Amino acid sequence: MPSRAIAFEAAHLTRRRFRAVIAALVLGVVAVALLCVAVGPVRIDLAAALFGFGDASAIDSVILFRTRLPRVLLANCVGAALAMTGAVLQALLRNPLAEPHILGVSGGAAFGGVLTLFLAAGAPVPSYLLTPFGAFAGALAAMLVVYRLGTVNGRLQPYTFLLAGVVCNAFTGALIMAVNAVADLFQTHGILFWLMGSLATTSYPLVLASAFFVALGGVLVARHARALNALTLGEDNATQLGVDVSAVRRLCFVVCSLLVGASVAVSGMIGFVGLIVPHVTRLLLGSDHRLLLPASALVGGMFLSVADTVARSLSSTSELPVGVITALTGGPFFVYLLRRQSSRGLW
Repeated sequence: MPSRAIAFEAAHLTRRRFRAVIAALVLGVVAVALLCVAVGPVRIDLAAALFGFGDASAIDSVILFRTRLPRVLLANCVGAALAMTGAVLQALLRNPLAEPHILGVSGGAAFGGVLTLFLAAGAPVPSYLLTPFGAFAGALAAMLVVYRLGTVNGRLQPYTFLLAGVVCNAFTGALIMAVNAVADLFQTHGILFWLMGSLATTSYPLVLASAFFVALGGVLVARHARALNALTLGEDNATQLGVDVSAVRRLCFVVCSLLVGASVAVSGMIGFVGLIVPHVTRLLLGSDHRLLLPASALVGGMFLSVADTVARSLSSTSELPVGVITALTGGPFFVYLLRRQSSRGLW
């Protein structure tokens, strides 16, 4: 990248500002996590759970460490993955409406995961070990199909890409319903609840595996933050700045598929996180992807943690899927963005 472009970026983002923002967001993640583990349909005493004070300390400890803490940690992992994916796709496509759920990537991952759950029934290998591979394969296949449909005369058309994603979403949805129709009653109930999105887990190894994939994907896309900055200016300008557009796109699409596949495998379909969080973060901190990507990951974790806390706290008798909360939040936000883009004469 030419020195002029580097100097332009450095004028807007210094190391001091980067460290200050990330440190503040990390503190925010910790504060939100503490709040979320303390809130729920059953009230607990954090001091009793942590230090063993009081007669009910054992019960409080079980609720805290075996029920709430792992799902808050998982919410941070899934929220970070979906938010980073949304930020990357919006830069690659130069489309503010780009988001893994809308583009059909989450649908492809969900179909891969559902098909794996169905075929793995009775297999010697546990289904939870095979589901991530099926979800990643489905996400990557959906991404490749949408990419091909959205490429016209060798150039990627952002809005054609978006429409192709909508079609892919409808098609994968039909395939999921077809699999659900031939599954047994037990499988059907599990598939439907999984599709609505759920972070209910008591497995720390699952959280650790999710954190590994999120960290791996985050490092890979962060290495191309400058290229993503250039791509927001258009393909021709990015090429003039020395960016290998095709190579960056291929890598980012594969990494996004990995992140979405890993997220869907452990939480089901949770939409609109990748739409809301990058926009809010960009509005507050600017559009430099060197800061936007890690900041979106941290804000995404906080957002999904709060959404999950709301979902499990609304009723003491049943739990609302977290995907319902994010959809109720993201639907109006999508309509707002759609109307804003239309008013600017882009469609």
